[in-house]
Amino acid sequence: MTKVYPEEQHVAGNNQVMLTVWKKSLLYNCNGYTVIDSKGNLVYRVDNYATQGKNDEIVLMNASGRPLFTIHRKRLSLSDNWLVYEGDNMVKPRFSVKKHMNPLNTTSLASVSTLGSSNNNSKNALYEIERSYTRKCCVMFDERRRCVAEFKLKETRGGIALGGDVFQLVVQPLIDPTIFMAMVIVLDQMFGSSRHFCT
Repeated sequence: MTKVYPEEQHVAGNNQVMLTVWKKSLLYNCNGYTVIDSKGNLVYRVDNYATQGKNDEIVLMNASGRPLFTIHRKRLSLSDNWLVYEGDNMVKPRFSVKKHMNPLNTTSLASVSTLGSSNNNSKNALYEIERSYTRKCCVMFDERRRCVAEFKLKETRGGIALGGDVFQLVVQPLIDPTIFMAMVIVLDQMFGSSRHFCT
């Protein structure tokens, strides 16, 4: 079987973080994600036993199972909007991710904002996610239009894709890789071929 994790000599330079995302849980009879680093170490995981219906809540965990982010679909919203909470504390969201609905701008996928204080419901734009999810080629830009993270289908040395469920994430030193992994999960919920979490 082909290795799904990057080999050490192919790790991106300049302190970039390169991860491999496999859209599969390591647990039997469970859907999710397995994320490994350049040495083959487990970094993040998502394990979900739900097999029917839409998932309104997904938990991104570290290798030992500690919740890092809880991703929750915002109900009663006119657009596809998700809230990202720190850990499993769903009191105050850290991010809001809103799907772009403009048919004239097909390369703009979603915007990521921070929410204001409890007395101020304003949102501060942090990132824009662009390109094409169906082609598995997405880039996240910060407010100064710098590329801070991107993901694409992972390929072998010969340029052959490892399949539609194995991705390569490259994250710049400017951003916590955990944040972008949470965004990948949200994008899959927004733009995946099935709006269900199971694969």
